[in-house]
Amino acid sequence: MSGNSNPRAVRKAVIPAAGLGTRFLPATKAMPKEMLPVVDRPAIQYVVQEAVDAGLQDVLMITGRSKRALEDHFDRVPALEHQLEESGKTALLREVEHASELGEIHYLRQADPKGLGHAVLRAKIHVGDEPFAVLLGDDLIDARDDLLTQMIDVQERTGGSVVALMEVEPEQISSYGCADVTVVEGDEYVRINGLVEKPAPEEAPSNLAIIGRYVLHPDVFEVLENTAPGRGGEIQLTDALQTLAGRDGAGGGVYGVVFKGRRYDTGDKLSYLKANIILASEREDLGPELREWLKDYTRSLPVG
Repeated sequence: MSGNSNPRAVRKAVIPAAGLGTRFLPATKAMPKEMLPVVDRPAIQYVVQEAVDAGLQDVLMITGRSKRALEDHFDRVPALEHQLEESGKTALLREVEHASELGEIHYLRQADPKGLGHAVLRAKIHVGDEPFAVLLGDDLIDARDDLLTQMIDVQERTGGSVVALMEVEPEQISSYGCADVTVVEGDEYVRINGLVEKPAPEEAPSNLAIIGRYVLHPDVFEVLENTAPGRGGEIQLTDALQTLAGRDGAGGGVYGVVFKGRRYDTGDKLSYLKANIILASEREDLGPELREWLKDYTRSLPVG
């Protein structure tokens, strides 16, 4: 195990949100994909809430063109707040105010869509020389599953970088980055020997897929600056992590936390629909009636 060469606490979160959302066209023609609602909140709010719940009050969002709605959502709207207060809609008022009180949110544009690694590199000046978290907006982690706090703890113990891993069916691994790992005896994390981006199932070193949570040592910036474009002409974060995995000493080593909780992929249409149904059915205000309707509806469906 690597020694803790960087004892600074993780304080900052980076949320890349510059993607075009082409899989959800035409809905995303004039609206950022991150603003698609999951029940009654935009997907991005769940991600910011997760960062804040893990103690990361400083959030940097990497945005692109046509993303102004993200900034507007987390800003105050005094006229709307006044109207809700005058109408006695206090519960709605609290929800609206909550979004603008989550934390200190900053915005920086990724002018050219050069990949996740490039988006992370854009955060260098804001983050500085300290470890930081990266949360991808397409992955929603259920609030009852404390993944990010566990990853931060592993980063502080090892001094390296940490990725979230999840077991997937072998035939699905070609949709993900895949990790070759070694178990660390006595610990609840694994050492990552190497990473492969979207391997063919027969060539995958495991069925452990990288999902959209990272806690990174600041040395990743220097590596990204010297990482040539990879798949699709983009600068891949996976390539930079591969380099760090081969390093020993300060800032070296990449570790994985295997997540066994609830994750919703809102970047996929079917998973997005499932997320809405699951989260709505578990809410006190919507759940009872929705669950009864679902039972009746599924009974009416044809078999097969």
